Amino acid sequence: MESMSRLVDVLCESSRRNFHNIYDLVAWPERVEPTRDWFMSPELCSLAGTEVWDLLSPEAQKRLAFHEAVNFFSLNIHGESALMQGLAQRLYGLRTRAVSPYLHHFLDEENKHCVLFGTFCERYAGKVYPDRKVVSSATIGDAGQADFLFFAKVLIFEELVDRFNLAMSKDRRLHPIAVAINHNHHVEEARHLAFGRRMCAELWAAGRPAWGPEACAAMRAYLQQFFAVSWKEYYNPDVYRDAGLAAELAGRWDACDPWALQHYGWQHPASRARRISMSERCMSFLALLGAGPQPENAEHERVP
Repeated sequence: MESMSRLVDVLCESSRRNFHNIYDLVAWPERVEPTRDWFMSPELCSLAGTEVWDLLSPEAQKRLAFHEAVNFFSLNIHGESALMQGLAQRLYGLRTRAVSPYLHHFLDEENKHCVLFGTFCERYAGKVYPDRKVVSSATIGDAGQADFLFFAKVLIFEELVDRFNLAMSKDRRLHPIAVAINHNHHVEEARHLAFGRRMCAELWAAGRPAWGPEACAAMRAYLQQFFAVSWKEYYNPDVYRDAGLAAELAGRWDACDPWALQHYGWQHPASRARRISMSERCMSFLALLGAGPQPENAEHERVP
């Protein structure tokens, strides 16, 4: 764990050096105009590249992008709430005591992120979308497997989120508040991802010889399912309902109810290509460890 100890020292120093008051970080406008400004990059919207997207007026596309941004920030809130709970449980655990100094910074930064995401959602949409994720329970043989699966799920969640954050932090078409939130999250996630990759590698290397092939296969299957279910949340029927797509598409698209649009968006080749492209970095890392499928393997696309 010597290399991990050095990484923890570097990350703690970076977190201390970049410590900030989250309440002074951004200037919140009194109100925003969802049909005038972009709040999510149009290419990242769940229906981008589909025939339905092309049928929408420019105002409807921006209105959809606004609700997609609210959904994206809501997913971050739910993901980081589960993350914080798991980190708090492991602050001084047997396998995590050596990294506890950084876990305190990790918790602090994730809490600040939730403040940003929650403020946007409540101030401009009046709500946070509920968490729809349902993942079957993993068969966990020991505490080491539980720790690995926790940090692997954190890594999957944060890798996917960061791909969106990075793209939108550079997109000057977006409203400045959306750029600022995505930029802040990306900068701090860079530290979290460096820690997460090292933690997963250390836990997998330490536990794999004792776990055996059957347990390892079960964990791989569980992570594949978690990956797919995490992606499915980006196709939220509540978003399509709130964006008024049924009325917008009436008479021009047959299956325009929210659940039909979710199925259509998920299955569309453009959507699948986007998911594979944005998942490749994380999938490659897990495959290199031996804990996940190859990036080109479509199995991680399956949702029960």
